[in-house]
Amino acid sequence: MVLYGEKVRGNDVNKIKFGTDGWRDLIAEDFTFANVRLVAQAIANYLKDSGLADKGVVIGYDNRFLSEHFAASVAGVMAGNSITSWLPAEATPTPVTAFAVKALEAGGAVMITASHNPPEYNGIKFIPDYAGPATPEITEAIEKNLNNLQADDILFLPEQIGRERGLVRELDAKPFYFAHLQKVLNYRTIHRGRLKIVFDPMWGAGRGYLEELLKGTKNQLEVIHNNRDVLFGGYLPDPNERGLAPLRDAVLEKGADIGLALDGDADRFGVIDQHGEYYSPNRILPLILYYLLEDRNWRGAVARTVATTHMLDRIADDYGLPVVETPVGFKYIGQSLIHHRSMLGGEESGGMSVQGHVPEKDGILAISLIVEMLAARGKPLKELYQEITDKFGTLVSARLDLKCKPEEKEQLLNRIEEWSPESINGQKVVERNTKDGVKLLLADGSWVLVRASGTEPLFRIYAEAATQDGVDKLQNEARHLLGL
Repeated sequence: MVLYGEKVRGNDVNKIKFGTDGWRDLIAEDFTFANVRLVAQAIANYLKDSGLADKGVVIGYDNRFLSEHFAASVAGVMAGNSITSWLPAEATPTPVTAFAVKALEAGGAVMITASHNPPEYNGIKFIPDYAGPATPEITEAIEKNLNNLQADDILFLPEQIGRERGLVRELDAKPFYFAHLQKVLNYRTIHRGRLKIVFDPMWGAGRGYLEELLKGTKNQLEVIHNNRDVLFGGYLPDPNERGLAPLRDAVLEKGADIGLALDGDADRFGVIDQHGEYYSPNRILPLILYYLLEDRNWRGAVARTVATTHMLDRIADDYGLPVVETPVGFKYIGQSLIHHRSMLGGEESGGMSVQGHVPEKDGILAISLIVEMLAARGKPLKELYQEITDKFGTLVSARLDLKCKPEEKEQLLNRIEEWSPESINGQKVVERNTKDGVKLLLADGSWVLVRASGTEPLFRIYAEAATQDGVDKLQNEARHLLGL
């Protein structure tokens, strides 16, 4: 029989490397139960050191292979440390897990997910007590705890014994979450809609949420890929243009008004219009912002990352609203939602949240607002976007990912740091921004950003201009700089 506080053997902490959003790794290679318990112990120590242990911790998990068992292992570590945990009986999206932190006034949450990574990966991340992504300082504190752990420092109590002692409790966060959405969304408008929608949760944790939201409305909803499949149908659970090919086919086949998708843990969104055209987050975020300003009369600062469309700036400027620019990563957007009380925060990779909600990216909220917007306006997505471009001009955005040899990365980083041309393609450089990588803003309103991945030998070139040709020229200029 395992006794309270019994120490169990861990694994090698040197194999655990935190990225921009927690730790992700190959299942059974380095993402093992022993290593998950090590990370859980490091989080438990952080909670105790921060005086938050008495508040307990929420545990969430997605639909990946063994996720529910990894989550139970985390609960066992928390129980071994006399920390109460709330453990759902089924997969729970990241934003819903984050909201449960807020609803229960917990000390934080541990989320088992690898988001949109390939199916052979899983991951673990900590959501602090403010219900948003962990800041670099919090992540560093957890990493420090992890590096100081010895293999026999883990305190573990089996889940069943934890339940018997009241340290592991059942949680269904859906009622909390939907009650809150009623305060953020205009349900009357959604109920008036007569949209034909195809929804693709991509076999992930977000299945069932849009279905619940639209229950009893006059909208017609068709759902694809709504069963658990740990291999994600052979696709990545990533709602980008390539990943949404099946959704595009379903929209065209069924003659739907809109296709909406979520990634594996439902914190990012994807959109296909009635003609089968993919709408990137850089096109959707301005639409949502404009709708909230025009129809909902919201006001406040607008937060975006350095890599996100400046169409948000044009709209915000028209309403006399400030724009908060952050480094890449929703943790910075979340801090702007908290400290600057930004009304909307978004990033080009599909993360979005709004004031009054949790400062965590929420794909469920995003697609719900899209449904509301379409129901309120009574026009297809293409017409709504045309209204934006008619009023604020045209902007085309693109991202180019370029791999390099690991040994070349440092040299290329030095080359980027020295990049400071006076002009590009005949346009004067009016500002050089080094908030995250190097971003050059040109006189005609176009811009180009070069930044390195924090976890791989990879560089990303973002560009935005009035035409695709302008984007291509900017990216080619930056590519010439890198020699890739």
